Amino acid sequence: MDKPFAITLDPGSSLANHTGSWRTERPLYVDRMPPCNAACPSGENIQSWLFHAESGEYERAWRVLIENNPFPAIMGRVCYHPCEGACNRGQMDSSVGINSVERFLGDEAIKRGWKFDKPATLSGKRVLVVGAGPSGLSAAYHLARLGHIVEIHEAGPLSGGMMRFGIPKYRLPRDVLDAEVARILDLGVTLRLNTKVANIEQSIKQGGFDAAFLAVGAHIGKRAFIPAGDAARIVDAVSVLRSMEGEDKPMLGRRVVVYGGGNTAIDVARTAKRMGATEAIIVYRRTREKMPAHDFEVEEALQEGVLIKWLSTIKHADAHSLTVEKMVLDNKGVPQPTGEFETMEADSLVLALGQDVDLSLLQGVPGIEIKDGTVQVGSNMMTGHKGVFAGGDMVPSERTVTVGVGHGKKAARHIDAWLRGAAYEPAAKHELADFKMLHTWYYADAPKTVRPMLDMIRRQTSFDEVQGGLDETNALFEARRCLSCGNCFECDNCYGVCPDNAVIKLGAGKRFKFNYDYCKGCGMCVAECPCGAIKMVPEEI
Repeated sequence: MDKPFAITLDPGSSLANHTGSWRTERPLYVDRMPPCNAACPSGENIQSWLFHAESGEYERAWRVLIENNPFPAIMGRVCYHPCEGACNRGQMDSSVGINSVERFLGDEAIKRGWKFDKPATLSGKRVLVVGAGPSGLSAAYHLARLGHIVEIHEAGPLSGGMMRFGIPKYRLPRDVLDAEVARILDLGVTLRLNTKVANIEQSIKQGGFDAAFLAVGAHIGKRAFIPAGDAARIVDAVSVLRSMEGEDKPMLGRRVVVYGGGNTAIDVARTAKRMGATEAIIVYRRTREKMPAHDFEVEEALQEGVLIKWLSTIKHADAHSLTVEKMVLDNKGVPQPTGEFETMEADSLVLALGQDVDLSLLQGVPGIEIKDGTVQVGSNMMTGHKGVFAGGDMVPSERTVTVGVGHGKKAARHIDAWLRGAAYEPAAKHELADFKMLHTWYYADAPKTVRPMLDMIRRQTSFDEVQGGLDETNALFEARRCLSCGNCFECDNCYGVCPDNAVIKLGAGKRFKFNYDYCKGCGMCVAECPCGAIKMVPEEI
């Protein structure tokens, strides 16, 4: 029997079977916003630096990371990692340990002596930064890299702000803090310690500055009216933590009661235990579910022997005792007094009821609007006074290191544009890469790496760092758990499954493109893309 007659057409031939004319939808390669990136208050390109980390390109990963955040070693210890809460992998098994990989990269940079690249050209513009905390240092870093001359005026004797005076050493070792601050100063940033700015207008004029960024931290502890006897020892939490940096440590006694429910209350109670207190008790007027402190910090405190007295409020303080009233929640969840009292023994009472910012440097400055103890700023971070910007604890926002770092970066970009007589326009954001866009069959189960913890005895008796870091093997494993949500990582699935050979490989790192002359719009590539980097769009007519 004769063989069937067959003709093979060259794809470029005019006789080839082009399918584009009858297609109703076409596939399109897209870049979507990973949820980790979207959730990061400092605006890190997390997925990008994880990509380099998982390839073992640690310095390149670090350099991508520091484009947005100059403190990876610090942030890898103190950030509350909202990125991990948003991570799509958390709906598979557990979120990627982004924070632990960030710390690994930060520690590698310190160990290997990696430095920031200095700007190629200088603008000649001078910017004053008030406050050497996370927001001020972040702004100084970004402004210096943009070529501006930056001078920081810090009222305190040391740099770091609340990173040094509000976060205990067991969470943030001071050699790590000092190393990352020093790297910023190496860019040519001038730091003037023990230099309090009394009036921002005068400081700008006297120093010949072209703009200023205000980043004064919330160092004033809030007080509450608690009737007390003459001998009662009542101190505020900020003062206790601040004094831990000096030679004269606070004398709190053997029985310490902390009044409040935030992270500062937790830090003070844990600090008291390390200083030898036999009892460290937190009194909080609500339940654990309403406690503003982060849950993992509460858990660590409980492990170390800190006690928490829920639904309680302090009514009176005496020399060695406190009168505490029991509370109950009403039908709206609001705590109400019961009239039931008890007496607690206490050598000291520490108030951890929040902090305020010293805004005296703004007195008499025209255009400045202050509301509820914070400075009002526009979307460009500028106050109502021309050329004066503000961020961090000074403006209405969540008061965390990460938020402060993000404010510093944002303000620096707006200050840079303002100094050039322009307006900074951030790039448009891509659509979010939702979990439902992923095809998780592609990824193997891989449980999250748990960071090592210091043994309990040393946790209770020393200020050694509690949480350890990952080694290189674990950091590589953790980085490779990233799903690359919404962005092609060249797995070749689309290339392999296309029945029409319509996917064209462009080479390593260049991804793919579609030959729409041969694509019939079946959508198989979309169904087989693990990371959701392809979508179907209506055919253009």
